[in-house]
Amino acid sequence: MRKIVVFTGAGISAESGLKTFRGADGLWEGYRIEDVATPEAWQRNPTLVQNFYNVRRKACLAAQPNAAHQYLADLAKIEDVQIITQNIDDLHERAGSDRVLHLHGQITKSQSSIDPSAVYPIVGDTLSMDDRCERGAPLRPHVVWFGEAVPAMDEAIALAEEADVFIVVGTSLQVYPAANLLYHLKSDCTLIFVDPNASQYAVPRQTILIEETAVNSVQILQNMLTK
Repeated sequence: MRKIVVFTGAGISAESGLKTFRGADGLWEGYRIEDVATPEAWQRNPTLVQNFYNVRRKACLAAQPNAAHQYLADLAKIEDVQIITQNIDDLHERAGSDRVLHLHGQITKSQSSIDPSAVYPIVGDTLSMDDRCERGAPLRPHVVWFGEAVPAMDEAIALAEEADVFIVVGTSLQVYPAANLLYHLKSDCTLIFVDPNASQYAVPRQTILIEETAVNSVQILQNMLTK
């Protein structure tokens, strides 16, 4: 059985109605990244940051998995599939995928503001500034912000090194260190890059390009992987 590793980004969830991380104007939902997605932003104005993620969480919970999420879940029934995602939503899980590594955290969880290893599920869509960890510190979103380490990176690298097929869907491979995963693939690993503008990005020479959205690529991937 082939080891298929799928690396997903914001583009796959965009087709479920979730806006991508950063717009053409450099803003995220009208906010500067520095004001809502950095440890410094939390220090300056934790209430603003908390409220921002409460709104995003509500949107994530209201969104539904699309055909691309569902295809990957179905593929795992017949192949050895591991998903690595940059997304903080839970759409892969709700589609039925049970082997999902979240590089940048999960918006449906919280963590202690003084101990990142203390992680808790969030009931509903709202995290309050009054919610505290066992040590009495406020809970913050379980999201890796700019300037923070990516705790799951070593595990992601190990998965990439084992892949027989590595599929990139919904990410332009511009976010590091996640984009470095391509440099850890075996020499004989089949690399497939799904993106409407795939040919515009710098990718290894032997990469198979599918210039479609995630949803529109489903039939192509299905035909390609069942040969």
